[in-house]
Amino acid sequence: MTISETPPITFLKGHGTENDFVIVPDPDNVIELSASVVARLCDRRAGIGGDGLLRVVRSAAHPEARSRAGDAEWFMDYWNADGSIAEMCGNGVRVFARYLQHAGLADAGDLAVATRGGVKRVHIDKAVSDSGSAGGDITVSMGRAVLPEEGVTVSVGGRSWPARNVNMGNPHAVAFVEDLDHAGDLLSVPPFSPPEVYPEGVNVEFVVDRGPRHVAMRVHERGSGETRSCGTGACAVAVAAARRDGADPAVTGTPVTYTVDLPGGRLVITEHPDGEVEMTGPAVIVAEGRIDPGLMNPA
Repeated sequence: MTISETPPITFLKGHGTENDFVIVPDPDNVIELSASVVARLCDRRAGIGGDGLLRVVRSAAHPEARSRAGDAEWFMDYWNADGSIAEMCGNGVRVFARYLQHAGLADAGDLAVATRGGVKRVHIDKAVSDSGSAGGDITVSMGRAVLPEEGVTVSVGGRSWPARNVNMGNPHAVAFVEDLDHAGDLLSVPPFSPPEVYPEGVNVEFVVDRGPRHVAMRVHERGSGETRSCGTGACAVAVAAARRDGADPAVTGTPVTYTVDLPGGRLVITEHPDGEVEMTGPAVIVAEGRIDPGLMNPA
């Protein structure tokens, strides 16, 4: 079959606090994706445009998720905008869940989504969200934060800050700064040292205080550059801020909640005494269409 004879592939476009994604439904895992194809689809000028791509696959049909099929019917096959594969994306999970609801594959309430970072428990609120998005806010159980002892120093434009090492299924370096403008343009990866702490790269968050348990952040996402929002980054920031503020739910037995403002909106992050971190925020499907078969050519 030639490219011109290849049936068009359906896609959707969605975002969570303006962290936007190309969504490709592929329940039987038959669509061939490659780094070059994903980068082309995520290109904002020559493609559809997005911070990443979410392929919707039944867990039983994907070799990386088959072992989790008994726990989660659907697998979020997540790719960064540059075509690299990532372990997890917090905003992506919310958008993925909204797509399942939109497509009639899930109802409001509880469901499970398999990711490379483990199975994530999701709750879709029945009410309309405060942001006015179709459907209520979505809460994702993001797992437990890991706080490795090794930290790094992050530098931008002659300024340097110590950064807290937080892993939320993917790596983060959280730096508290005086002004978010000090982060620079975030087009390239902010230099950090020592480099061996993050051998596969890192997401870097710059954070300022807005009030009691209320912070604002900007982020450079590994493989995507600066994005309008990062769900795992917001979780990492909330955990780092709690420890900086002397709060540890595992010690006090009391949950800790932080409001995190991002360029694209607001997320609410709660860390529970058992270590589980929950993220709540909106997710919206904004468009549907068909991909020109020529864009799927791996060459």
